[in-house]
This record gives sequence, structure tokens and C-alpha cells, in this order.
Amino acid sequence: MNLEKVVFGFFVLLAATLNFGFFLGDMADPSLHNIAELYAAVVVNVIATVLKFGDRTQVGAVHLATSLVADIQLIAAAGVWIWTNQVAGTDVAGPAMASIVSLSGGALLANLVSVVLLVVETVSFRRR
Repeated sequence: MNLEKVVFGFFVLLAATLNFGFFLGDMADPSLHNIAELYAAVVVNVIATVLKFGDRTQVGAVHLATSLVADIQLIAAAGVWIWTNQVAGTDVAGPAMASIVSLSGGALLANLVSVVLLVVETVSFRRR
């Protein structure tokens, strides 16, 4: 068993599940979306992105692209939350929460593509 592949798969799946956990729930209800879970999703996605550097295959390039998309969208979602709460000085609700959840939904889609690529790559792997 290749420990590097285990760690890589772990972070790819953890990124998707954390993002899914944040995304799930009524879009306009902030009590259903935990800020700590959003930040955990951002951190784990960034770690997964770093792990994807160095793979020089075509599948590796697509893995990296999906991870970068997820990072950008999750960081934007966190930025909207911070802007609304700290700069604008209002509670995160309504349209702002809908924007945050929508951005995390886009990141979730990118994470799901990454998981599908990981599964396809694993299934097509042939032992030598």
C-alpha cells in the first residue's frame, strides 16, 4: 500500500465531505451553516491542493485545476462571510448567506469532480 496515495485520497475525500456538510441545509438560514466547518473546508482544500502539486500527468493537472477552483470559491465564500460580519457590521443572513452557500456549492461540485477522478484513476490502475 502506498502511504502517499492514502494521504492524498484522505484529504480529497475529507475536503468533499467537509464542504458537503457546510453546504447542506436551507440556503438562507445561517444557523444551519457553521462558520468553523467553512474554515475547516478551506484549510483541508488548500492542503489537498498542495498535495496535488508535483503530479505531472494529465489527470494530475485536472486534479489540480478542480482543487484550485474549489479553493477560490471557498475562499470567496469565507470572504463574503467576513465582509458581511466584520466590515459591513451586519448579521450574516438572507442574500449574503445565499451567496456564501452558493459559492460553497460550486466548490462542492469541483470537489465531486476530483473524487470521481480519484475513483476512476484508482479503478484503472493496473498492478505491474
